[in-house]
Amino acid sequence: MDNQRLILFMALAFILFLTWEAWQEDYGPQPVVSNAVESVTPAMEAPKDVPVAQQTLSETVAKADTPDAPAATGMEASSDSQRIRVTTDTLDLIIDTRGGDIRQADLLKYPAASDKPDEPFRLMRDSLPNLFVAQSGLLSNNNAPDHYAIFTAEKTDYQLKPGQDELRIPLIWQDDTGIKVTKTLVFKRGTHVIDVEHKIENGSAEAWQGRQYRQLQRSRPDGSGESAFIYTYTGGVIYSEEEHYEKIEFDDMADKNLSRDINGGWAAMIQHYFLAAIVPPAEEDNLFYTKAPGDDRFVLGLVSPSLSVNSGQTGTFTTRFYVGPKEQADLAKLADNLDLTVDYGMLSVIAKPVFWALNWFHGIFGNWGWAILMVTLIIKLIFYPLSAASYRSMANMRKFAPKMQQMKERYGDDRQKMSQAMMELYKKEKINPLGGCLPMMVQIPVFIALYWVLLESVELRQAPFIFWITDLSIKDPYYVLPLLMGVSMFVQQKLNPPPPDPVQAKVMMALPIIFTLFFAFFPAGLVLYWLANSVLSVAQQWYITAKIEKAAANVTPNK
Repeated sequence: MDNQRLILFMALAFILFLTWEAWQEDYGPQPVVSNAVESVTPAMEAPKDVPVAQQTLSETVAKADTPDAPAATGMEASSDSQRIRVTTDTLDLIIDTRGGDIRQADLLKYPAASDKPDEPFRLMRDSLPNLFVAQSGLLSNNNAPDHYAIFTAEKTDYQLKPGQDELRIPLIWQDDTGIKVTKTLVFKRGTHVIDVEHKIENGSAEAWQGRQYRQLQRSRPDGSGESAFIYTYTGGVIYSEEEHYEKIEFDDMADKNLSRDINGGWAAMIQHYFLAAIVPPAEEDNLFYTKAPGDDRFVLGLVSPSLSVNSGQTGTFTTRFYVGPKEQADLAKLADNLDLTVDYGMLSVIAKPVFWALNWFHGIFGNWGWAILMVTLIIKLIFYPLSAASYRSMANMRKFAPKMQQMKERYGDDRQKMSQAMMELYKKEKINPLGGCLPMMVQIPVFIALYWVLLESVELRQAPFIFWITDLSIKDPYYVLPLLMGVSMFVQQKLNPPPPDPVQAKVMMALPIIFTLFFAFFPAGLVLYWLANSVLSVAQQWYITAKIEKAAANVTPNK
């Protein structure tokens, strides 16, 4: 079977794989929603994006009869609150004293675009479209501040100064009964982790009892800046030891509220290259929930176990937020399997070693483009025996191409006799017609895994290669790599046996053009891999074909 058919098989397998993943997202297993729901009337009516104070973890956090949220998004600046700017070596944030929400987050080490190196990427904002904020608060039948409560702050500008390793921003809330809550956001040098502490000082005459909630709220993305040819998942994900990694899509949140008790685990809102995650204390039991409060907004959050603080005593809740890039090493250190948010799909078991190899070569060359080339070479060497078997089969097919053409002319449109004659030829000459296909089919999972590694790894975002390739994560601006790939495919086509069917021959002739147009809009890193793989394949196939043809020419015909 000629190599063009092989390419078609590979392309078909790849398309089927992507279709299967899309089907899984639409029709696969859905998040489990608690069926045992007991309605409890809260002490006060809450907006739709605030979970309801409950007595047990198994009770629902969302009620259909809660009143509408405030006008617009409820995120607008108000006259009774202040905006606090926090700058560290990794983050530039805006915190609102209403709720102590993280309303805006710029990632200082990640430019918005390669041609805008001084403009940091904005992951969070409190305005539509693409609203995305992190919120936390307390729930209690006593008085407690939720994310609509007004806190007070000592100042409105905080900076992590040179030589300073930790920055603490205390926010104060208190009521007239003697309850005082200090919400402290803690930032540390060299990390995108934000520790949040709620300290409750009970100066009232009665015991205080309540829970902590923390949640991520965002609107459905408008799709701006996304390639129409590249799909990456944007939405909610949760992790538990029982169910492992689960995607909670926006449509799932709109259909029904999630309510599940989980020990440990984490929750996150992810997008291409970046995420925000909630990481509770290890082994803490939390109620994981989702809500859809309206205005095309979606909430994913956690409610902690209840804490009781006696009169004259203090109690503390803690949690962690991560707001930053999908740096696998950092995520793995923060929480078990948080690095799964770098979503390689079902081929993670292959993709992770491939990424490790890429990262290792990057450590040597300091260039992701050269790392891609080296990994391509290593993969080619690993599969050399399989590829060699494939190319030997194609070379033998090429050798007998004239006989096949004669058969076609002899039998014309009689396909049955044509097939019988070809099978006799295969048997006589010991040719395996599938020999050129099956060895390469084994490699398809590796190719797909590498595709996801190159697509998902934030390390390759805005990574330069050489010359005009200044960003491997976007298309080649001059389309040089796709054109070279098309040329290499055309050369490889000439090394293959010509198809006996004229229609098939025309289709094969069009393949280099089709693939060139297809890859013209792919990230340069992916095209670089395909080009390098194609060039190595041409070299290997030319060598094997020449060797077989030379051996055949040196054989003395039987008299």
